[in-house]
Amino acid sequence: MTMIASDRSALLDPLFTTERMRALTSDRARVQGILDFEAALALAEALSGVIPAAAVEPIGAACRAELYDLAELGRETSAAGNPAIPLLRALTERVARTDGAAARFVHHGATSQDAMDTGLVLQLRAVLADLDDDLGRLAAALERLTRTHRDTLIAGRTWLQQAEPTTLGLKTAGWLAAVDRHRARLCEERGRALAVQLGGAVGNLSALGDRGPRVVELLAEALGLSVPELPWHTHRDRLVEVAAALGLLTGTLGKIARDVALLMQTELAEASEPAEPGRGGSSSMPHKRNPVRSAVAEAAALRVPALVATLLAGMVQEHERGLGGWQAEWEVWPEICRLTGGALAQMAAVAEGLEVDVEGMADHVVKSGGVLQAGALAAALSGRMGRAEAQALLEGASRRAREERRALGEILREEGEVLRHLSEAELGRLLDPRRAAAASAALVDRFLSGRRG
Repeated sequence: MTMIASDRSALLDPLFTTERMRALTSDRARVQGILDFEAALALAEALSGVIPAAAVEPIGAACRAELYDLAELGRETSAAGNPAIPLLRALTERVARTDGAAARFVHHGATSQDAMDTGLVLQLRAVLADLDDDLGRLAAALERLTRTHRDTLIAGRTWLQQAEPTTLGLKTAGWLAAVDRHRARLCEERGRALAVQLGGAVGNLSALGDRGPRVVELLAEALGLSVPELPWHTHRDRLVEVAAALGLLTGTLGKIARDVALLMQTELAEASEPAEPGRGGSSSMPHKRNPVRSAVAEAAALRVPALVATLLAGMVQEHERGLGGWQAEWEVWPEICRLTGGALAQMAAVAEGLEVDVEGMADHVVKSGGVLQAGALAAALSGRMGRAEAQALLEGASRRAREERRALGEILREEGEVLRHLSEAELGRLLDPRRAAAASAALVDRFLSGRRG
């Protein structure tokens, strides 16, 4: 639960994250994660005969975060070195007020990193469940867009220039395929990451004697976590793998956001974020409608990779307890989760309400005068007159079409060379942008039919 949340920004948090994610990664959630570990530890140790059964209820009753002064714990953390130490001291004192005997068994056989790491895992479980809900929203919205716009003609763009015709459905299918991969990746990683941590001082469970492994099993059962092969204090790969996956997810969200923002540019105006009162306005230009949701996702995509890099660097830890690497994680984890959750919620809302100008998209293809089909023509001619010759012929004709603001087909018919190799019917078919749209639609159908929703 290595989530020490610093003071949050009342001004910016509502923009960059969600209320749910703020709650899941808050100081209170961090403290509750540690306390959940302690309550479950007492139960596991009682069931395995390590501590008296009578100690379980008094310890469990004191394991509620609202009973503790978070500000005071923070002040004591500055001297203790981690927040578990003052919290466990406060927990022991609270249990002692009602049952002095039970207080002797608080945190029995464990170390503070056991409590903090298991608390982190419990928080991550809740975070991943929340993210999966919004990933489901985003996937459902993208599937609707893909089906709706299977045949919607749009200019494909490479290097920000018009390239060849495609369909909006194929573009959104690409977004959806990436989202599906992220859902599958995070689901797979849950099995490895959501493992209990209990090792004691140096990871050998020596304080629990021969009952240590059984305590770990019962603790995992009580918390609904998996049992790891070994304690993993200084082996952070389980958790960093999740962080890396969240970095990948924010990268995809940023890519979708960038596409939407570009389609929303005034000169294109092919698609836009959903219109909402008070969202996207300018302080000085009343006519503007800015892609603010996309901007949040792009900001997350810029910020999260550096945070993930901190966790990757922190994996190099010393012997059985890290010095600095572990501590470096504490404020990074909540930021990664908050930014990812915020970006995901924003893009789910965009996908659910994306406004599409179908006529405007098609108009841009038509107004290109056929030059977007030059590649298809060159490919068709390559086998009849040679690739280099076909490429040079179409480059020259396309240049003339642009300079003279005439249709490519008109130029080709005037020059005559193409018609020595293609019939008029073949030329007309290759100049028809719907040919490329049909190929894109076929890929969409293939993708959707093989997709496991």
